[in-house]
Amino acid sequence: RDKKFYYTRVLLGCCRRTMRKQLDRNLTFHKLVAYAIALFTAVHIIAHLCNFEWYNDSQQAADGSLSSILSNLHQDEESNKWLNPIHTNSTTPAYVTFTTIPGLTGVIITLALILMVTSSMEFIRRSYFEVFWYTHHLFIIYFAGLVIHGIAGLVRGQTAESLNKHNPEHCAQDPRYWGGNNTDSHCEEPEFGSIPAEVSPSITVCSLCRVLLATPRSAQAVAVVHPSKVLELQMHKKGFSMEVGQYIFINCPSVSHLEWHPFTLTSAPEEDFFSVHIRAAGDWTENLIDTFQQQKPKTPRIEVDGPFGTASEDVFQYEVAMLVGAGIGVTPFASVLKSIWYKFQHADQRLKTKKIYFYWLCRDTGAFTWFNDLLASLEQEMEESGKTGFLNYRLFLTVWDNSVGQAAFNFDNDTDVVTGLKQKTAFGRPMWSNEFSAVATAHPRSVVGVFLCGPQALAKSLQKCCHQYSSLDPRKVKFYFNKENF
Repeated sequence: RDKKFYYTRVLLGCCRRTMRKQLDRNLTFHKLVAYAIALFTAVHIIAHLCNFEWYNDSQQAADGSLSSILSNLHQDEESNKWLNPIHTNSTTPAYVTFTTIPGLTGVIITLALILMVTSSMEFIRRSYFEVFWYTHHLFIIYFAGLVIHGIAGLVRGQTAESLNKHNPEHCAQDPRYWGGNNTDSHCEEPEFGSIPAEVSPSITVCSLCRVLLATPRSAQAVAVVHPSKVLELQMHKKGFSMEVGQYIFINCPSVSHLEWHPFTLTSAPEEDFFSVHIRAAGDWTENLIDTFQQQKPKTPRIEVDGPFGTASEDVFQYEVAMLVGAGIGVTPFASVLKSIWYKFQHADQRLKTKKIYFYWLCRDTGAFTWFNDLLASLEQEMEESGKTGFLNYRLFLTVWDNSVGQAAFNFDNDTDVVTGLKQKTAFGRPMWSNEFSAVATAHPRSVVGVFLCGPQALAKSLQKCCHQYSSLDPRKVKFYFNKENF
């Protein structure tokens, strides 16, 4: 998601929630536009192939038909008034395709588009991200070729001056008497010229956005390696402003000069640094973690671009919020919960949210470790401020291992064996119908924001529950689904 979506979100801050939510579907819109481009490119190519065949047939025809006469007009002149780009019987469509500017650029941008579309398939994007990343930057060649594509004026039409002397509806009746063979001054030989190419405003706007908003900065990072091979990077917050739930793009030249990857900010806006948590999930992340663990000969330099807006920015716009994180997908909610802690510290009266339900689903116990301190601090702060009911959090361990028996044996302890928190860890997955039903019962007249950072299968389940438990009566409970998209 580009910065333009963040700034647009700010401008639409006073608009209805439904309108603002459309910005969070920009990736879906991007894909639909890509499908449309691919479809109309195919239509465009097929139409040109048919045209070239008709041009070729018209050039070789000698039957005195209208198309044959039009094809032979001005072929021997250098005035550039011709209609048919195939000037001789020996000229083939393939020759025109590979020897003219429109033909050659058409081949290049078509190949670029094919590579971008095929490398964007989910399997390649998930398994070979570098292939997707590099080939997607062929959009530079694509748009440059698109601008040049229409310069030569292969698509031609009758000039305005010729239309005054040659009325197509009147003169097409008998083309044999055009020009000197006809005393009618309105039937001179028609003259043709190229139709001017136009640069789409969207290309101009996109180019300006890329130039004006591309402001990467260099930062020195402090690295902390947590269990489950999670790397935390903390960077100095000089000239950097953020909101909860936003994300940044990170590049590490020591690993790759060209690769930029998105990571959600886990720090709060109130802190004097910004941070991200990175889980080993591929070659780039594993190399990054290894590079920071070695730190030879010095701490690696980090390039940062952002921050960029997300759906989680709106979490404090709801009276009640349900936050659902799966695995490392908890990161945007770390920022939210930290910000809540600071708001409690400073007794912020502007906090609109009255209740937060937090769900974290993890596969292994080690993943809980780096988040425990924050939850423990929140528990203590809510007790001291008398707001123990503000945050209701549930931790779910989805993979059955040896810790289950120990946790079950010590279930009567004051603190959980797995996390050390007062809230006990549940095993398995939540029964979402029960959770939504309980929230709807507890807040019968509230607007509830449901925020997810997790897999698509979980998103479908939550979205279904949002529709199922939202009341048709606008005065009663309403669930709004929001999902982080990368």
